[in-house]
Amino acid sequence: MKTYDVIIIGSGQAGSPLARKYAAAGKKTAIIEKRLVGGTCVNDGCTPTKAMVASARAAYLAGRCGDLGVHIDSYQVDMSQIKKRKDALVLKSRSGNQESLEEDENIDLLFGEASFTGPKSVSVKLNDGGSEELQAELIFINAGTQPVIPDIKGLKEIDYLTSTSILELESVPEHILIMGGNYIGIEFGQMFRRFGSRITLLERGPRIMSHEDDDVAEAVQQILKEDGITICNNTEAVEFHKNADGTITVTIDKDGETEQVQCSQVLVAVGRQPQTKALNLQAAGVELDDKGYIRVNGQLQTNVPHIYALGDIKGGPAFTHIAYNDFTIVYRNLLKGENLSTEGRPVPYCMFTDPQLGRVGITEAEARKKGINIKVAVLKMENVARAVEVGETRGLMKAVVDADTKEILGVAILGEEGGEIMSVLQMAMLGGITYDRVRYCVFAHPTYSESLNNLFMQLDE
Repeated sequence: MKTYDVIIIGSGQAGSPLARKYAAAGKKTAIIEKRLVGGTCVNDGCTPTKAMVASARAAYLAGRCGDLGVHIDSYQVDMSQIKKRKDALVLKSRSGNQESLEEDENIDLLFGEASFTGPKSVSVKLNDGGSEELQAELIFINAGTQPVIPDIKGLKEIDYLTSTSILELESVPEHILIMGGNYIGIEFGQMFRRFGSRITLLERGPRIMSHEDDDVAEAVQQILKEDGITICNNTEAVEFHKNADGTITVTIDKDGETEQVQCSQVLVAVGRQPQTKALNLQAAGVELDDKGYIRVNGQLQTNVPHIYALGDIKGGPAFTHIAYNDFTIVYRNLLKGENLSTEGRPVPYCMFTDPQLGRVGITEAEARKKGINIKVAVLKMENVARAVEVGETRGLMKAVVDADTKEILGVAILGEEGGEIMSVLQMAMLGGITYDRVRYCVFAHPTYSESLNNLFMQLDE
């Protein structure tokens, strides 16, 4: 059995930088990766999808640039070239990450699947055969999540797509039926609609994006419909059948009525689940919640004091930047003697539709549920000067503020560069800058952020 100071399971956006920090501190570190260095973000998430979103936006602009007085006779979507560019970006990011781990003399990078054999010991089934037995006084788990595949009749008999496999398509599907009306399904739906696919999106609930305010979700739905996407709320798939010609017949339940839809591909985007089963955590005594996520405290520590969990596998907000922040909290606490916690940290996020949705803080619905005395400011993008000038007037700006303290409580920016505009207000929130100060702040003209003046002007007495 090999002995290390530190074992890290998973090389995602928390695991890899943590390995480098411990190695720099002179600690002998083993990092175990069952698939590809970089985790979901680099290989199946942020890097590849945002590369493809850029291609989809280029197609969108080519199709509507006549509005701006620039005429293109025709354009063609080359899916193989889009994939080639995406693959190159992913490989560059992954390779740089992997090389930095392999070149560090204090780090051993093992490719294989890890499982606990005791509180301080791990067995690794190596991908190239054989196994390794490791032990350490400190263990970190950054093993992430994977797509949920629901148990629906006939689904396993068709060649369905997931958020991972859809990235490997070499041609544009004729018609994709998407199961799931949240961020992943919506991003892929708009992307492939712009590539030329017909899109039918099924949402089990009464509306898409159940975590957002009604008006924000409705605005996104309207944008998707304008883009030609068919959205079916209160609808779920109940059976799949693969036809002789390769197409798929999907039986759906829509508002209690049964219908059939023909499509060429099915994308399953109904959620993700933690990859905890194979870890054999019971051998280490690590507690899970009822959904299989690892329970942690504010310092990312499990009930077993020397074992920590970071990133998506611990539950909570499943974002790359949250996993990275988990890493910074852990290394500063354990290597620098600080006393940091995840409690109360901001959770900004962005859905990379076009226009983007940037979000931070609480929603209007959450504020009202808490009984806070609030004011709500809404400004449609059609009234934002910069948006009008560049021809991107879909969406809205929305802010929820405390009516008594004037504190900014939450923001939703649905517009071009919505994530960047949201970040301006996030900084204000972190700095305790009240909405009335933003109202009279001098911003450069003409920028999107300048219209934050007008947004908060809605709240003038």
